[in-house]
Amino acid sequence: MNGPLPDRSRKTPLTPAPLVGSPDAKLASPIFVLKKVRQVKEGNAVLDGVDLEINKGEITALIGPSGAGKTSLIRLLNRLDDPIDGQVLYQSRPIAEYPVRQLRRQVGFVFQTPVMFPGTVRDNLLQASKLSGDTKSDLEERVEEVMALAEVESSLADRDGDRLSVGQKQRVNIARAMMTSPEVLLMDEPTSALDPETADKLMETVRRLGSDNGLTVVMITHRLSEARRASDSIVLMEKGRIVEVGPTAGVFEQTTNERLRAFLDSEK
Repeated sequence: MNGPLPDRSRKTPLTPAPLVGSPDAKLASPIFVLKKVRQVKEGNAVLDGVDLEINKGEITALIGPSGAGKTSLIRLLNRLDDPIDGQVLYQSRPIAEYPVRQLRRQVGFVFQTPVMFPGTVRDNLLQASKLSGDTKSDLEERVEEVMALAEVESSLADRDGDRLSVGQKQRVNIARAMMTSPEVLLMDEPTSALDPETADKLMETVRRLGSDNGLTVVMITHRLSEARRASDSIVLMEKGRIVEVGPTAGVFEQTTNERLRAFLDSEK
């Protein structure tokens, strides 16, 4: 029988994730577990027997060449797609057992190209709550909170979404995802359309959201410098398979995996 996700009040402070390498890092537990996951699109296997654990409270970067299966994997984590075989667990339960609407309240998604609904920034943020079925009376207060979290200038609240820069739109998209107080934020190349300076600032915001709010972040990036600075863990994918997983510093500095080393060297 399907059951609701655990109720988590946004007013309850979250415990920051342990730093990689700290004495408490060993206490990290997986929030997602993938077991022998396969996915096929247009007759091609885009995920081929993937086994993976993603730790709670960490920022995990998915890297790898185009076509490696990164987007196919991340879409499984809030059921934008379902695998044709294998199992995806969220919070130790099969993800398919969670009602989709409630799941997506807990697992937000920020797409590569920011999408704005008609209306103002405030309208966009309130729309997220309407779509998720949130009828709380303090939504205006929540709008102010998430704008501050995503570092969206308060003066933009009444500006039409189509008048924002791409960087501002992406911050609004992050704020919109935060309206439901998610446990997890999924990000599919959120900086691909941004200039390097704007991208760096956005990643600083994401890093702060993770460290200050205990948010689990799973992001795809083609910018290895971005993955190196912002993430706690790295997952390298190639041809629908996991090539290597590990703490970011160790993967970048100490890996002996020839394919990973070649990929890292090619991006210098």
